[in-house]
Amino acid sequence: MADKQLDATVAAAAFQKQWFANLRRRVFDERQPYALVQADVPFELFDLVDIPAVSNQWWAAIVAAKRQAAAYLDAMAADGHHDGLCRYCSLGYASTRYCDVQEPPWGGLPTPRLLCARLTCDCIHRVFSMWAEKFGSEFIEIDNPGANYLPPRWWELSRHRWRELVEPHRLAFAVSTLERLVERVEAITKRRLDRAALRARLEKVNQQEETFDAVRGLIASAPEAPVRMTEQISNVMATQWVRGSEWALSHARAFHEEVRQRVESGIAACPGERARLMWIGAGLWHDTDFYTAFEMSHRAVFVWSMYLAFGPDGYIRYGLDDPMAALASRSASFNEYLHNPPWASEWIVQQARDHRIDAAIVLHPRSMKAAATGRLFIERALESAGIPVLPIEGDVVDERAWNPAGARAAVRAFLDTKVMS
Repeated sequence: MADKQLDATVAAAAFQKQWFANLRRRVFDERQPYALVQADVPFELFDLVDIPAVSNQWWAAIVAAKRQAAAYLDAMAADGHHDGLCRYCSLGYASTRYCDVQEPPWGGLPTPRLLCARLTCDCIHRVFSMWAEKFGSEFIEIDNPGANYLPPRWWELSRHRWRELVEPHRLAFAVSTLERLVERVEAITKRRLDRAALRARLEKVNQQEETFDAVRGLIASAPEAPVRMTEQISNVMATQWVRGSEWALSHARAFHEEVRQRVESGIAACPGERARLMWIGAGLWHDTDFYTAFEMSHRAVFVWSMYLAFGPDGYIRYGLDDPMAALASRSASFNEYLHNPPWASEWIVQQARDHRIDAAIVLHPRSMKAAATGRLFIERALESAGIPVLPIEGDVVDERAWNPAGARAAVRAFLDTKVMS
């Protein structure tokens, strides 16, 4: 990545590396358990019974950023796994199943006590089942109930009217699945989940996301973007994996303060900004330099991604008299919010308007079926709103079929002919 402009970004990277080192120490030296989970699983439930949780997607991003994905994915293909497996979900498995091909980052993942995933895609059950077998660990599945009714402008309901947003039968079912998860983690740790502590944790999550909402407002209203999208992602995601913790809330506030000072001082991520871009999709973890590649040539800066924006709109829940229901309402519709029409396209168009976006780059992920479902609808909605769109094909962790020079040339041509002509 280009040089980091924020002190908070350096601190976030240092925290994650130290956190993972502490996790390995706890597992190897103290024989304590940890959980390996999908990104949309409620991390709070594990942390409150003293089982730290590692995100599968976070680990895949680390492996990809270290440019180690290709060797693991080649080994997985040579072992007979078909190419249709989602690379984002299966790279972590490959890095442990074929760890003899190279040394994994930071010493690699230790053996978890359990794995947990929401069944949002056809391949998740199989990948996690094989992973659990490899580790000799327990695998807990969480069903993913689909929505029958999709109310418009969901983000206007999500904070105060979340019971209305999530249909009663879906909410009850989602709560029951989380209660079963709680039963298992309580049995493993011999500790009871403190419901009052859960409520307090969710209140801190609200404070954290309110802070990010303030950062989002600063970025949207500033004459020029004060912080690169890549640094937004680094600071947001370092806190989201431990959301509601004292460190996460403190870091979110430090990040906000640094961005506020930059806005008040007129400091821009790309001085002389001429075009504001948004990125639709998960991060391009093996080539994050892509996001700063057009600053010098076109003064075009990536301003928006889902990572900062989704926290305030997707996580905040007011009215925590039933904290388990509030928690379940949050994860029940992640896929619809982020990927499926009409929810995703409507939200993204609104975000584009709020952030004065000039053009959008839309990733067509090669293997992420769930994430690809609504891409064409999103593109058409943006174009109908007068925002030029460039679709670009690639995989977020698999660099083997990625053409960095070709992708950059396509964006430069798009900027020259569709955005800045």
